[in-house]
Amino acid sequence: MQSPTPTRPHPVAVPPFALVLGAVVSVQFGQAFGKQLFAVVGPLGVAGVRLSLAALLLLVLRRPRIPTDWRSRGLILAFGAAIATMNVVYLALAHLPVAVASTLQLLGPLSVALLGSRRPRDVLWAALAASGVFLFCGPVSAPLPAIGVGLALVSAAGMGSYLLLSHRIGAISDDGSPLALAVACAAVLVLPFGISESGTALLSPTVLLAGLGIAVLSAVVPYSLELAALRRIPPRVVGVLQSLEPATGALAGLLLLAELLSPIQLVALGCVTAASIGAVLTRDR
Repeated sequence: MQSPTPTRPHPVAVPPFALVLGAVVSVQFGQAFGKQLFAVVGPLGVAGVRLSLAALLLLVLRRPRIPTDWRSRGLILAFGAAIATMNVVYLALAHLPVAVASTLQLLGPLSVALLGSRRPRDVLWAALAASGVFLFCGPVSAPLPAIGVGLALVSAAGMGSYLLLSHRIGAISDDGSPLALAVACAAVLVLPFGISESGTALLSPTVLLAGLGIAVLSAVVPYSLELAALRRIPPRVVGVLQSLEPATGALAGLLLLAELLSPIQLVALGCVTAASIGAVLTRDR
């Protein structure tokens, strides 16, 4: 009598929430490592090297084909522009602590969570987020550089656009090809500014090696994890999980850069984080 063929165990699927949390930790520590490189090549140089090496890795790993339809091409270009805009946060980091820049950047996903809402209770979350921004920028705390705040808000707009477009990009293909093409587009947009700022210093072996690590930590890993999660959960859920970025940024800034936040700044961070969490948790299914 023939024995039954043993069945192979099915691979355990990683919960989408764990994917997003992994992306949050990876990107914040990657940004903190990137800030350590500012003295060598500057923020634009770090952003250019980061995106260029990330694009190279993703293109080699995914070997994407350019879509034949113009709608998909347009989405990929828009996604690449959103990624490039998100990288304005590196310019903000030259003026702000990692946690402060991450908190202001979180206003992008928060806006996505509140977008189109007409419920009175969502006014509470908007007011709570505004209170956090006031505590950061108002007279009750040490003034933040206006240019740093402005750059962080530009990055927030890019992050909100990235979140909205990610769900549509994931529908084009499930093999990560659109992501690779979009990061390549972002690199094309950002690298010329990095070259103009840092020149041949970008080709230093030390810079390239450090840039490779930053690219993996703050681009390849988080983008891939987020895109995989967005195929299984809606953008607003990803938005609330990204609410942990300011707290993670505070930890990364403390451990890697010895950046300490004042009590008022910690309260401000908590206000924006709580507003983002509340906006999503109370949203109708």
